[in-house]
Amino acid sequence: MIMSSKETGTFMPIALAPLHEEVTVVRIGCDPKDLSHLAALGLSKGAVVTVISSVLGSVVVLVKGTRLALDHQIAAKIFVA
Repeated sequence: MIMSSKETGTFMPIALAPLHEEVTVVRIGCDPKDLSHLAALGLSKGAVVTVISSVLGSVVVLVKGTRLALDHQIAAKIFVA
């Protein structure tokens, strides 16, 4: 049986999250300015998101009914479980 990251307590960069499955943001390692901007878009610690697309480290996520495109530099700093 394969256990999910939620069951094992591990986390991964959002770009490696499985497509079309809900995951929870557990850590965002951005500077305060970017952190504030992401929070205003609904992407903060504890947010439940669904990765819709992931290509070369850039991702499109669904958060609170809105699609957000994240480039690879920002996506690499967002960890989910």
